[in-house]
Amino acid sequence: MSKETVTSTSQSQSQSQSQSASSTSGTGSSSLSSAGTVILDSNPTQDLATIPEVEELPKPWGRLWALEKGFWNLDCLDDEYWFGRDKSCHYCFDHPVLKRKEHFKSYSKKHCRIIREKGPGSTFVVFIEDHSSNGTFLNGQIIGKDRRLPLCNNAEIAINHELHKVFVFSDLTTDDQLNLPKEFRDKYIISKPLGSGVCGEVKLAFEKANCKKVAVKIVHKPKFPLLVSERGDAAAKCSTSNVATEVEILKKLDHPCIIKIEEVFDFEDSFYIVLDLMEGGELFDRVVRSKGLKEQTTKLLFYQMLLAVQYLHENNITHRDLKPENVLLANNEENCLIKITDFGLSKILGETSLMKTLCGTPTYLAPEVLLGAGAGGYSKAVDCWSLGVILFICLGGYPPFSDQIKDMNLRDQIINGHYKFIPQCWVNVSEAAKDLVKRLLNVDPNKRFTTKEALNHSWMQDEDMKKKAKQLMDARTELMLPRSTTDQSSTGRKRPHEEDHPSNTKRPTLSSLSKPVTQD
Repeated sequence: MSKETVTSTSQSQSQSQSQSASSTSGTGSSSLSSAGTVILDSNPTQDLATIPEVEELPKPWGRLWALEKGFWNLDCLDDEYWFGRDKSCHYCFDHPVLKRKEHFKSYSKKHCRIIREKGPGSTFVVFIEDHSSNGTFLNGQIIGKDRRLPLCNNAEIAINHELHKVFVFSDLTTDDQLNLPKEFRDKYIISKPLGSGVCGEVKLAFEKANCKKVAVKIVHKPKFPLLVSERGDAAAKCSTSNVATEVEILKKLDHPCIIKIEEVFDFEDSFYIVLDLMEGGELFDRVVRSKGLKEQTTKLLFYQMLLAVQYLHENNITHRDLKPENVLLANNEENCLIKITDFGLSKILGETSLMKTLCGTPTYLAPEVLLGAGAGGYSKAVDCWSLGVILFICLGGYPPFSDQIKDMNLRDQIINGHYKFIPQCWVNVSEAAKDLVKRLLNVDPNKRFTTKEALNHSWMQDEDMKKKAKQLMDARTELMLPRSTTDQSSTGRKRPHEEDHPSNTKRPTLSSLSKPVTQD
């Protein structure tokens, strides 16, 4: 068959098909396109239902961040929430962890209520009401049964006792996070302030991904001042180098009794340093509230301090600013974990290095710091002196050296090792504890006890105390705990100025302690 014949036959078949399609068309007949293509109609389409609008979920007007195990976060959507042991409460204290706690039964069946009411115009006001027998506290203030107080952003709620803090309230109708750097606020929510110092402030924060509580140290670079010592000499600059030093040191450290850095944000005008949260606050505040600690409690806390400073010294790090304000407590329990913080004044030493900078907090400065700054220098023994001052304060409830003592200035008190065991303050303290204080407050750094010698002192040979410490610290700590050894120290001769002072001797108060010379 020729090519022409094939083409003719194809055209004939195409025309026949077109005519056939046309003859069978009705009301829904096909139409021919300009190109001659046949378009076959399908059955008439049915109309689909209208696409529904996405229903927006109600947005919470407030959030309660849980501060203690057994409690949980709550997003506030309704205008009323009851809290208590009663099953009818919106927030029922029925978590198994809470039921195991001693103070569970002291929670009232209907303990407190949070309500939101219409205020002037289109505004709302939030209140917290106390309906308990044992009290509901707002920012440390008892509300009073059947009374109410306004609940403001970052307010802290405690039940039964002002220290039994269970919630922080966030007002979600006002966004106070917008002034934070975006990179930080994308990951964390800043809450209430925890403390402040010369170079910055520390705030409570929550990690958005898991609601984990952390502490955030915010250091504002433009506010770094030139600090001056009490003698009027330029002491040291609280500068970016101090912060960088602290960050660099903490990144290298790994000990359960030393604060751990979670994350660091370095912005143009500030550092945001994310740290472990220690909810018990500073050792200083606990000592002030209690006017001194029980000897057994002091021993447990001081044992942890010795382990932490020994670890630092073994890694050639001298803290240089040890004081009760820089010892943080994990919680408000009497027996708790401690962590040492604030390493901005620390220095990493070589084996034979001596430091020559006059720094630290005046009340805790070792004699050789005052005598040797700028000359012979000093060593890590300065930390052991500071530990001695801390031990003295915990046991006696007042500082060994103070500018409140009028017959001798602070510098001479320290250089001469002039301190007093006031009888009425030390009546319940053992001779062994006082002996360790004396050995740490030796004005001769070569004769002063090291951390190792302090750990080997008879006062520290308490197996029950060490067992408690092991339970509080991470399991890894067992590798760091020193072996028990017999006491290699002797009681030594008492200095006449240390004992048997008249009972009417006025003790210096802790509130008189000086602030740091060089940093917060």
